[in-house]
Amino acid sequence: MPRMHRAIALLAIPLAALATPAVAEPLRAVYSVRGGGVQIMQVEAVFDFDTPGRYAIRADWRSTGVARIFGSARFSALSEGRLASGEARPGRYVLDGAWRGEPRRVVLDYPGGQPVARQRLPAEDPEREAVPLEMTRDTIDQLSATAQLIRLVAETGRCDGRASVYDGARRVEMQTRTAGRDRLFPWSTAWHGEATRCAFTGRQIAGFRRSDNGERAREPQEGTAWLAPPRPGDVPIPVRLEIPSRWLGALSIYLMEVGPAAAASSAGSSDGRAATGAPSAAARGP
Repeated sequence: MPRMHRAIALLAIPLAALATPAVAEPLRAVYSVRGGGVQIMQVEAVFDFDTPGRYAIRADWRSTGVARIFGSARFSALSEGRLASGEARPGRYVLDGAWRGEPRRVVLDYPGGQPVARQRLPAEDPEREAVPLEMTRDTIDQLSATAQLIRLVAETGRCDGRASVYDGARRVEMQTRTAGRDRLFPWSTAWHGEATRCAFTGRQIAGFRRSDNGERAREPQEGTAWLAPPRPGDVPIPVRLEIPSRWLGALSIYLMEVGPAAAASSAGSSDGRAATGAPSAAARGP
């Protein structure tokens, strides 16, 4: 299960990667994360680009089903900042949650554009190597990297970009590139249709777990995110993803519900609409 967290950190960037015009209604999306043929996680994301030049992205995820055998996890992350000259400039990043019943919290502020840890719980992790201070410089959090990709896709229709990501525990170098357009075929009640295919590569360079297997942990991890407007008039958001995981092999992520953020209550709630436009089925699980 610890290796799954690395995959989720890698997921955070493409998972929220949407294209948006200058002003967009806050949008709520619910995803089913599947590995080994079963759902192992549920993710709810809210994307807020209502104020021109600013962004706020929230993601809530929790382990489900067989994943709980390896340890329950429930986390919420929020990033707020502004977009200038095609770059995301975060103001604050907050991660709250629990792993196997133990609380976890990270608060990063960005005075002068550089990350400063205001709070970290636990203060020290004996199972993980600390990221040297100099390697946190000129980095952004994973949700701000999402916002940066958002602007890139919105303005160019392409995915080609880079970001140096630091989340308070690890540093990852991300690269995204345009890989074409595909027609996604139906699966359960998940969204389907034509979408832009974005390939991405993540390479962790610091903050390794002490139990990580040397060079293998440093190998680049590759995945794919497909972006499209889930409904007519919506901004393009990820509608399907394939991401790497050393725990269960490739993970598949499907958009199951989408709607206005005002309709949200909790991950897996049934007050939204299914991605296909039918009554919600995400609460039942695919």
